[in-house]
Amino acid sequence: MSRDTERRRPARRPGYVAAAGVFAVGMLGTTLPTPLYGLYRRQIGFSELIVTVVFAVYAVGVITALLVAGDFSDLLGRRPVLLGALGLAALSAVCFLCEGGLPLLYAGRVLSGFSAGLLSGTGTAAVLELAPPERRARAGFAATAANMGGLGFGPLVSGALAEYAPWPLKLPFLAHLVLLAAAAVVTAALPETARRTGPRPPLRPQGMTVPPEVRGVFASCALAAFAGFSLLGLFTAVAPAFLGQTLGEHNLAAVGAVVFSVFCASTCGQLLQGYAGTRRALPLGCLVLVVGLLLVGASLLLESLPVLLVGAVTGGVGQGMAFRAGLSAVSSAAPDTHRGATISAFFVVAYVGISLPVVGVGALAVALGVRDAGVVFAGCATLLVAGVGTALWRRPSAES
Repeated sequence: MSRDTERRRPARRPGYVAAAGVFAVGMLGTTLPTPLYGLYRRQIGFSELIVTVVFAVYAVGVITALLVAGDFSDLLGRRPVLLGALGLAALSAVCFLCEGGLPLLYAGRVLSGFSAGLLSGTGTAAVLELAPPERRARAGFAATAANMGGLGFGPLVSGALAEYAPWPLKLPFLAHLVLLAAAAVVTAALPETARRTGPRPPLRPQGMTVPPEVRGVFASCALAAFAGFSLLGLFTAVAPAFLGQTLGEHNLAAVGAVVFSVFCASTCGQLLQGYAGTRRALPLGCLVLVVGLLLVGASLLLESLPVLLVGAVTGGVGQGMAFRAGLSAVSSAAPDTHRGATISAFFVVAYVGISLPVVGVGALAVALGVRDAGVVFAGCATLLVAGVGTALWRRPSAES
């Protein structure tokens, strides 16, 4: 028995790395359209408000999937739900390949949202559970880095392909379909980590499932995630318009690189969280995020691309610190039988933060212009993040 256990342990070590790769490939598709919105606007003809509505449709898909199927991986297993998420991502790519107007654009974004909603909780849980106990902390970083890294590489890849390769509105999604096929093969080979001993209960929508023993930790961590994801939403949905209309930057590869810098900085912030510790990283991350938001607002007032880049990197670091600290605290406090559902509830709050403020910016852009709308957003987000950070600083026990 002990010799068999010894043989199985090495096989589990690459398991969580492989699961993180699958997670990243799935999330990559959700941000592929970001540098392409300007091309879609010229081809189809719609306003900046419609761009943010298209983005919000994605967020609605994410939240719907999290609320309806947030605990399905606890009941069905991680592997079937991961395969389902990859299938939805492939259908989303097909919608973009066949796109001829707004209906398929909306359909592609909704399907992408469903995929991301399933991946957010299930992918995180799978990565954590496939890691041996002594590597649980490293697996926590791998899960959050896969999430943010996948989101960051999406615009970087599509921007470069759209600028320098043929078929700018087709090739990014063809490339993603190839990656999804490889990810499905890897997923099929992953060990299953969610096993039930009794009969499986019926599948039904669970809504926001947060076990009572987790609620104290959950509230403060979810607020920090909401605040940080509002910055990510701003860059993901309206960065092309900011860069093109306010800063005069029209190179699609450069647009993708700016968005990538936010998510790359978020990954670096997650790495720094390991040194700061959860209790200090939550309020400290909010403080750094405030500085980043102020710099973003200043870059629009000054019409300065270098200041925008510094603000993107600074805000991304703060978001990453707070995000990883919050997710680690919530997933550690959640009981095994409800971990997937609890993590999904955490992402519901985060994706409300990534969608609602962005739609507000789109509506303001129609009335005030992109520059002034961005300045208003930066001011409001700064007040929100400062309030959350202050509350976290005064209640350190909540993050213990």
